[in-house]
Amino acid sequence: MTRKTPSSERRSHALSREAIVEGAIELLDTEGERGLTFRALAARLCTGAGAIYWYISDKDELMAAAADHVLGLALATVREESDPRAAIRADALALFDAFEAHPWAGTSLSLDPQQSAMVRFLERIGSRLITIGVPPQARFDAWSACVNYILGVAGQNAAQARSHPHEASRNATLQAVADSWKRLDPTTHPFLHETATHLPGHDDRAQYLAGIELILAGVDRTLVPVR
Repeated sequence: MTRKTPSSERRSHALSREAIVEGAIELLDTEGERGLTFRALAARLCTGAGAIYWYISDKDELMAAAADHVLGLALATVREESDPRAAIRADALALFDAFEAHPWAGTSLSLDPQQSAMVRFLERIGSRLITIGVPPQARFDAWSACVNYILGVAGQNAAQARSHPHEASRNATLQAVADSWKRLDPTTHPFLHETATHLPGHDDRAQYLAGIELILAGVDRTLVPVR
């Protein structure tokens, strides 16, 4: 009969789904999505790839679980707000910051929208809209606009940050785009010609929050006036 060594027993007891997910997050943050393999994760956790498969069936499930864990931690940092509009802003900014810290997470949340933190986030936004007083006939559209904007734009900004990890690189890219717009004929492209002056050096977080304010202004227009 084969006996486990003390070290192998410690590895066995330490391994859990949570430990695997946390290890995957560390690997994703340092190596990116391509660097996340079961072999690399097993080496990081000092175990065998087969042991990981006991808890996680494939890479998609692992990515979804890791993104859901990041989302859950972000939501846990949000302070309770009595004003539901302020609560939506707080949720949105928490996700923006989380995706900026973990750029891979934004696109990974769509892999399994039934994960617990994702479900909690979706319910939170809907509940806040109910508290605001959005009528039932407008509620789904308002909810879709909020959720799609928060997840989509936060994820897009994170992806851009991943493409340009250094501020200088980002600024150079934006400046190049702005310069190309400035060369356009202002009579046929008046908006882009004007916007070129604002593009370089703009604050993504501030622009993101401005979009939330526009959505909330639209939400308020759905409210039935009190007589």
